[in-house]
Amino acid sequence: MDRSSHTRSRRIAFVAVAAAAALTLAGCSSGSGGKESEEGGADASAGKANTPRMKVALVTHQAPGDTFWDIVRKGAEAAAAKDNVDLVYSNDPNAGTQANLVQNAIDQKVDGIAVTLAKPDALKAVIAKANAAGIPVVGLNSGLTDWKDLDLLEFFGQDESVAGEAFGKKLNEVGAKNTVCVIHEQGNVGLTQRCDGVKKTFKGETQILNVNGTDMPSVKSTITAKLKQDSSIDYVVTLGAPFAPTAVQSVGDAGSKAKVATFDLNKELAKAIEAGDIEFAVDQQPYLQGYLAVDGLWLYKNNGNYSGGGEQPVLTGPAFVDKSNVDAVSEYAAKGTR
Repeated sequence: MDRSSHTRSRRIAFVAVAAAAALTLAGCSSGSGGKESEEGGADASAGKANTPRMKVALVTHQAPGDTFWDIVRKGAEAAAAKDNVDLVYSNDPNAGTQANLVQNAIDQKVDGIAVTLAKPDALKAVIAKANAAGIPVVGLNSGLTDWKDLDLLEFFGQDESVAGEAFGKKLNEVGAKNTVCVIHEQGNVGLTQRCDGVKKTFKGETQILNVNGTDMPSVKSTITAKLKQDSSIDYVVTLGAPFAPTAVQSVGDAGSKAKVATFDLNKELAKAIEAGDIEFAVDQQPYLQGYLAVDGLWLYKNNGNYSGGGEQPVLTGPAFVDKSNVDAVSEYAAKGTR
């Protein structure tokens, strides 16, 4: 069965289930039931759903200590609270283990699965099993170039190649000449696409430095050694917010004059941009990715809705944050929603 017919049959099945259940939305912000509209259905204004409880598994490639995923999870939990969803979160940076976690979700007969595709080939078979079991799967964060081939329903995230190319152009604007792009997880296709994008548009030299992102002292020492080895490096590019402050420390330890810019944002990084320690960041809105993934599965089960017609991703970035606009973002970063 080809992808279009397989996806279509899956959609028909779930729309039928939704119709049979006669599901409605609640229209008040408290825990009480929603009021009925003139047409007889529930008021669908902002509030909490009174639809039947459903279970959604969110499975990511989060590595221990990577606080980026706290923001993704916070967004997913907000959507789950609104949508009356039992959210089950699990994670592992090892692709084989992540695939096993997806299989666990299938075995639990969840109503939907949201998954990151940092290493899509390792997840292809298990996602096919989820589809065969009639469980809708959406992608988020990593895997924009692969989600359709894996027959996912929707994708919420950033085009990493486009983000990387925009980053390279930004480096040109600030006059950079020699940059080192720090990859904190080898084999992660999204991170590789970011550095490749930078190399494509940046007119100066782009060097690649692989580090062990699960060991921050090692990250610090590896970047420090690189800066000591090549004093001409004038920009360090990190691919995750938690690594940017460490890169700043490395610059100091190496006696380098290099500046630091990064992909991704959190409240600490917003403060660092305000202080001038970090030059700029690319925000892909991880909170929105988590929120939309869970909400998308709820909308599909209850209404048969899916974004992008099953063909186009929902893009949440990239957006640049620097001193010129960080004040407008800091309030939300402090709340953990940017």
